[in-house]
Amino acid sequence: MSEAIVTLKKGEGRSFKAGGLWIYDNEIDTIVGTFRNGDIVIVHDFDGYMLGRGFINQNSKIRVRMMTRDKEQLVDKDFLKGRVQAAWNYRKDTVDTSSCRVIFGEADFLPGIVVDKYEDVLVVESLALGIDRFKNTIVELLKECMAEDGIQIRGVYERSDAKERDKEGLPKVKGFIGEHFNTNIEIVENGVHYMVDVENGQKTGFFLDQKYNRLAMQRICKGKKVLDCFTHMGTFALNAGIAGASEVTGLDISEYAIEQARRNAELNHLQDTVHFRCANVLDELPKLAAEGEQYDVVILDPPAFTKSREATKNAIKGYREINMKGMKLVKDGGYLATCSCSHFMTQELLAKTIKEAAKATHKRLRQVEFRTQSPDHPILWAADESYYLKFYIFQVVEEK
Repeated sequence: MSEAIVTLKKGEGRSFKAGGLWIYDNEIDTIVGTFRNGDIVIVHDFDGYMLGRGFINQNSKIRVRMMTRDKEQLVDKDFLKGRVQAAWNYRKDTVDTSSCRVIFGEADFLPGIVVDKYEDVLVVESLALGIDRFKNTIVELLKECMAEDGIQIRGVYERSDAKERDKEGLPKVKGFIGEHFNTNIEIVENGVHYMVDVENGQKTGFFLDQKYNRLAMQRICKGKKVLDCFTHMGTFALNAGIAGASEVTGLDISEYAIEQARRNAELNHLQDTVHFRCANVLDELPKLAAEGEQYDVVILDPPAFTKSREATKNAIKGYREINMKGMKLVKDGGYLATCSCSHFMTQELLAKTIKEAAKATHKRLRQVEFRTQSPDHPILWAADESYYLKFYIFQVVEEK
């Protein structure tokens, strides 16, 4: 069957032409030929020049997700094998691969699919109809690549249960791909042991993108009194504890997350110095300030306050508020780690918001370092959605 041809309007496709992978519905002039949603189509510029191939979905505003710019390249098993091998080779070059993100969607030129590796288990999240058809093939190819390096994958679990599937006209899917196995997996990251629940945990079970940011905090936390806000599974708190912090408190609104964090503290024999409690962070921080509590290190790792451009204004207020409350609890000369995991909250916007929070609380900030997501979540320039995590470490000093 011949491929349908999608032709862009004159002057459109700027994001794609700059290096991105998405073509939006309002950029398209005509579609010629028959196709089903999810099929591979040929994309032409307004003048008939072939731009490459991608998969189409008329249910989505992201109408075409491009797979290749090579006019001669067919999107087949050999093509997918090359993409998967390149993704795995990159991880071997850049990160500790015991647990890491091995495929990061658009940033690995496989739009719409994420695969995380937790020791000898893979967790797959498919977010687009076209890539969903290749999902099982990609998994098998990835297992083959790893087997060549002596890594045997014992199980694969699918966590395609995100709301983004609704935009693609896809049902949410969750379950085993292949043989069943125990979905509680012990991993080791930065010397810290965790039990990861890939079936019931958030996203694919664990937030791998903060790996080296957590490691960066270890050298600052030794001998310190530490407050870890939005602790989730206790990740920053446990990194502080294993580094030799004198006292660590982790806060999270989820009782399930707190129970996981406590078990992880016991797993690392840190239950005597690292403690967790269930609390709404925004309410708890003013209470701690009123009680006169002060910390050497305060860590703010909130969930994304905005997942859309329209909600950014309210998100700015949220980030300003949480940073003001956090700064008030830092001792003079202590440290604040603060971040945003929303790509709509740009680095410039986040920096401006933190600056406003410091001014409002009469604090002066000395930047220790600025960091982003772990290299296994590569940032593809021109694909803005791949750059989402911004992480600052500051020394906080009183105005004198």
